[in-house]
Amino acid sequence: MDAYAERAAEAARRVGEVLFGKEKEIREVLLAILANGHILLEDIPGVGKTTLATAFSKTLDLDYRRVQFTPDVLPSDLTGFSVYRREQEAFVYQPGAVFCNLLLADELNRTSPKTQSALLEAMQEGQVTAEGVTRRLPAPFLVIATQNPLGSAGTQPLPESEADRFAVSLSLGYPDMESELAMARSVGMSRPTDNLQPVISRAELLAMQEAIHGVYVHERVYRYIAELVRATRVHPSVSQGAGPRATIALVKLSKAAAWYAGREFVTPADVLEQFPYVAAHRLTLNADAVMRRIDVREVLRRVAGGVRKPPIEARR
Repeated sequence: MDAYAERAAEAARRVGEVLFGKEKEIREVLLAILANGHILLEDIPGVGKTTLATAFSKTLDLDYRRVQFTPDVLPSDLTGFSVYRREQEAFVYQPGAVFCNLLLADELNRTSPKTQSALLEAMQEGQVTAEGVTRRLPAPFLVIATQNPLGSAGTQPLPESEADRFAVSLSLGYPDMESELAMARSVGMSRPTDNLQPVISRAELLAMQEAIHGVYVHERVYRYIAELVRATRVHPSVSQGAGPRATIALVKLSKAAAWYAGREFVTPADVLEQFPYVAAHRLTLNADAVMRRIDVREVLRRVAGGVRKPPIEARR
């Protein structure tokens, strides 16, 4: 593992000191950040989503903002707007919440589709067009969005185009017994994230993201990635499978996993590990699967089981 990868591992350890018992989830979020991808957390309230985002913003030295999404949040709250300044006798643009490095979009599925769509250009292009002017966002720009379980009060499903912008989705879930006890013992102390210090600078993070592009992918592994994604589109339990953005995200996340493990090449195991995180939020199950309460993760296990892994584990 090179020096940069060791620093990344140290950042994950620091976050793990304030978010107990979630090492696997912390690693996955870090891989998505290294791959310059956005993260969707699908969870009940109160399991540490805000702590996770705050901890990463501090250990990676990122300018961080949080927006609590409610039905009255407007698109201009995100993209910005102009106000008249009497002393300047002119309208002056006020940047919105997206002008940061890490945006926590909390309970994104509680706001209107119009406000949700205000994030599309920012997430895909790294820019915002407001009042006819296009402005670049700072680099890196990452979104960690949370959504409450569908059926909770005031929720509505994210449009497919919105969900497709997220590189990965995952759930933190309830803590285990020992982790919950550790949380109970810390009551009354300072906030866990208050003492976190930067481990990686913004410039170093950008260098890491660039280094990941250089990880080698064999042609057979590229084909394996494409076959996995395409197999989601023909599975009998799926009415809408993963699109081409899933293929691109799976390449990026597999490269990040290999780099984090200290390898210069992607293995089929890297791809298989990342496949559920990349594909789960992009599938729409058909009515029969919903009626039979088939879990999307089970569908993905069946999809992966039907695609042959290529016999390649090394670069050459």
